[in-house]
Amino acid sequence: MRIRILLLLTLICFNFSSIANAEAPLTAVFIRDHQLWLKKGGQEIQLTKDRYVYSPKWSYDGRFIGFIDGDEKGEKSDLFIYDTKEKESYQPYLRVVTSDFKWSPNKNQLAYTDQGILNVTKIKNGRPQGFENVSLGVSGFEWFPNGKEFIVSSQSNLLPTGWSPIPLYRIPVDANLAKDKIKPFYTIQTKEPDLFGIDADYFKWSSDGKWVSFLVVPTASWSMDSNTLSVLSSQGKQFKAVGKMLGFKDWFKWAPSANQLAYISGEGRFFVENKKMTIADIPTFKQQKEYTPKGFVDLDLEWYVKDLVIVARAKENKEWKEGPVPTMYTSLYAINIRTGEQKQISFPGKNELDDDPQVAGPYLSWFRKAEQTKGDVWVKNALNGQEHIWLKNVDYAPTFFTPEQSP
Repeated sequence: MRIRILLLLTLICFNFSSIANAEAPLTAVFIRDHQLWLKKGGQEIQLTKDRYVYSPKWSYDGRFIGFIDGDEKGEKSDLFIYDTKEKESYQPYLRVVTSDFKWSPNKNQLAYTDQGILNVTKIKNGRPQGFENVSLGVSGFEWFPNGKEFIVSSQSNLLPTGWSPIPLYRIPVDANLAKDKIKPFYTIQTKEPDLFGIDADYFKWSSDGKWVSFLVVPTASWSMDSNTLSVLSSQGKQFKAVGKMLGFKDWFKWAPSANQLAYISGEGRFFVENKKMTIADIPTFKQQKEYTPKGFVDLDLEWYVKDLVIVARAKENKEWKEGPVPTMYTSLYAINIRTGEQKQISFPGKNELDDDPQVAGPYLSWFRKAEQTKGDVWVKNALNGQEHIWLKNVDYAPTFFTPEQSP
């Protein structure tokens, strides 16, 4: 009798384990038909109706989701917040117009720019509500890891002698436009052609908070072909131009536990050639290594764990010279940057491509689509796990939240 009970319990546990593994315990927001949706475990919940939503971002603790309510023509850009506890969307003020907003790394406070003014939300009844001015003349910004200050860039000016240097500032959250609280942090001395730029943006901190990476961005036409990936020490003492790349903020990422910067190097606005996954050791700088094989291009990247980088890779197309820009049919590859071993890990069908690799805990996800259509989100638990569709018919890749990933 005991043996039968033991066998029965074993079967129940096995079946439960199989069911649990079939559905990744992930939480994400995503856009479907321009509306904001939430998926938690196996349940999909529509959060908005009759809007044109994009750019959803989680607050540090996962209670709030900031998003932009826009329109098809790009003429509208209103900031909204969805409260998962109260299950409602609201605006933090009567009307907030912005295209750049960021959550604090350690509290439910939202910072955003509106026509060059940096603002932060106040907190009312535990929710971001109202706002205070922080600084004027702001172009790009990011929170310091301590959640108490911002690193801020201001666009350079065109003078009779040429473009002025790009100033960076260190500004406390409670500056409230007080000039005496706004401290110069670093001045980027630009020069053509080695380091030309009029702005700095897409700030990202290393895992230990000792370095910040960002792009030095030239004038509009030039920036479509080349930007300069740069790093600056947290005290504003050491600056280094790392390499040339296109202006995609997801194309450079810090390692999860080391001061190594992975980026897609290479100039030229077309994806057909000269796009190499490159690793730069910081602060050595000169020790850089390209991992993209000859005859291929890498067009996106994500760190999986230390020493392992996932890339979206396609064959080069140097034959193309004019006419419609060819679609680069990417699939995912895993690169061991220590051993140099590389292995294809996703296999899209004909006229499909895999891109936007994302890591959430042990899970790897990616966005699979046919040319110019919506797509599905695929997930696998560990690189040798069984892949399966996690989301169907979505506009683009989701934004995941897991407690261990919160800053």
